Amino acid sequence: MRRLGTTRRTARPARTARGRTARTALAGVACAAALAVLTAVPAEARQPVHGEAYRPHWEPTDTGAPGVRFRGLAAVSRHTAWLAGTGGTVLRTTDGGGTWRDVSPPGADDLEFRDVEAFDARRAVVLAIGEGEASRVYRTADGGATWTESFRNTDPRAFYDCLTFFDSRHGLAMSDPVDGRFRILSTRDGGRSWKVLPDRGMPAAQEGEAGFAASGQCLVSAGPRDVWLATGGAARARVLHSADRGLTWTATDAPVPAGDPARGVFALAFRDRAHGLAVGGDYRPDQASPVAAARTADAGRTWRPADRPPSAYRSGVAWLPHSRTAALAVGPTGTDLTTDGGRTWRTVSTGSFDTVDCTPDLACWAAGEQGRAARLER
Repeated sequence: MRRLGTTRRTARPARTARGRTARTALAGVACAAALAVLTAVPAEARQPVHGEAYRPHWEPTDTGAPGVRFRGLAAVSRHTAWLAGTGGTVLRTTDGGGTWRDVSPPGADDLEFRDVEAFDARRAVVLAIGEGEASRVYRTADGGATWTESFRNTDPRAFYDCLTFFDSRHGLAMSDPVDGRFRILSTRDGGRSWKVLPDRGMPAAQEGEAGFAASGQCLVSAGPRDVWLATGGAARARVLHSADRGLTWTATDAPVPAGDPARGVFALAFRDRAHGLAVGGDYRPDQASPVAAARTADAGRTWRPADRPPSAYRSGVAWLPHSRTAALAVGPTGTDLTTDGGRTWRTVSTGSFDTVDCTPDLACWAAGEQGRAARLER
């Protein structure tokens, strides 16, 4: 929209009771390891300082791009991640952030990249936002050595905000409303080609309603067909859900601040097709953001406000790997942690980040202004 702004592959289920038991045990170990990152106490900090417990540690990495704001982040593994940001910038690391390689598409200096979806260290799709032809999609299959522009918006009324993929072939991108309805773009070949879907199954937009291109998380998917779209800027903040890859949608009000162009749901995260989190608020630094988080356990048919929400506006959210209850939310004033599925949140770090993403091999990454990128460490 004109202001701001994960798909995970799952292994085939085990076929035997022994296999299910083993999978459950491994998931438990993985979840415990992920939570340990947030609770581990280093030797030099085993004694609390002034009664405060140890807080999680974001280990910064040197991106070499201090003038870039990274709102797009695709975490592939502990070693591989992609960043997308201002000035047409795309970076990639394959050594855990030790070094970042500038793999920006040539001639993209004037573009604002706000979202990136990556399948591995070689294949990625990035979205540039803006009115008319400023909204574009680029694709690479060789780690950014070469790029193909696979979509350029030619409708001056459209403004694309976010994209998501169900798998390595099927994905969607969303635009702010055109002719009174959100516009959905679809690919069935990994981002090589795109087409606008019919809007007959899309509910009418509210006056002033749009998406926030703040973290690449205003459009998210879980599983092979379910996708959710977050909105703001209107009288009511809403979350729209489709169970058929964007052909038909239902809309539900979300209990977060609304009634102003700067307020709404900024980011969503679903750990499966039923359980999701929503964060947002008012992105203006001089405005409070009370009750700016919500949760659902029924695929978004109903949303409940957090009993103790984050203390300020949050633009990004991600479930911890293999956890049913733990998640992180980030924003310009800090990072918050929930360990009870979004009922309560507590601030655990005060560094500024715009977006966060976690990987199946127990890594969490964050990125934001002034070229910041970090990985959560023990």
